[in-house]
Amino acid sequence: MDAGSLNSFSNLTGQSRWPLQEQVLQRRNSSKDNMDRFIPNRSATDFDYAHCMLTERRKVRENEPVCSPAREAYRQLLAEALNINRTRILAFKNKPPAPVELFPSENSTSVHLTKSAKPKRHIPQSSERTLDTPDLVDDFYLNLLDWGSSNVLAIALGNTVYLWDASDSSTSELVTVDDENGPITSVSWAPDGRHIAVGLNNSEVQLWDSASNRQLRTLRGCHRSRVGSMAWNNHILTTGGMDGQIVNNDVRIRSHIVETYRGHQQEVFAG
Repeated sequence: MDAGSLNSFSNLTGQSRWPLQEQVLQRRNSSKDNMDRFIPNRSATDFDYAHCMLTERRKVRENEPVCSPAREAYRQLLAEALNINRTRILAFKNKPPAPVELFPSENSTSVHLTKSAKPKRHIPQSSERTLDTPDLVDDFYLNLLDWGSSNVLAIALGNTVYLWDASDSSTSELVTVDDENGPITSVSWAPDGRHIAVGLNNSEVQLWDSASNRQLRTLRGCHRSRVGSMAWNNHILTTGGMDGQIVNNDVRIRSHIVETYRGHQQEVFAG
């Protein structure tokens, strides 16, 4: 008799003649979460593991040497990680989901802070060396200091660029420009630590060889006002001026301007 006939007959008679079958039907019609402790749940059973446990039984080594406590603890952790120490083959209900800790306890917070805490960096309270820099222009948009890869610091003071070698604390003068071209508004070392770009107030950029104190070339036509920032990318020198333009200059070719970006800012500066 099917479920429909059984229900119709029960409604007519007012009682069930097959109570056991009715309980089975009610259990089948219930939700999937209500598992029976005598009926395994196929969706939650690992059949590969069950087949392995039934066909290949564990072998206990009789002459196994005694392991150290550390090695034994490592074996237990490895067995738990690989899920090897299971004894049950059949699963009778789904595993409950992992609890979500909405409000972390004090212990978990302290452990998290301990793991993420980094050693404090020591910040000296006094300077290692103090350099006298008179005539240093107090302007936020100018870049008057730059430390090169050869451990030489370039400083622009008014119309003059000075080089301070940190290895021997020696100071030398690189270039002094005329008053009509100055003051110097930016300096930037090339990646090789030898060549340096000098930006001027008259919108020009000079390229110098610091080893021979020789001017290599002058880049003109990039901007209409002072050059306040510069940055190198291999052989490309990017300049930013007060006219709101950013210009990419290829210093290897005669027509050095390869790209120009125009903006509406009053000043462009490199961060």
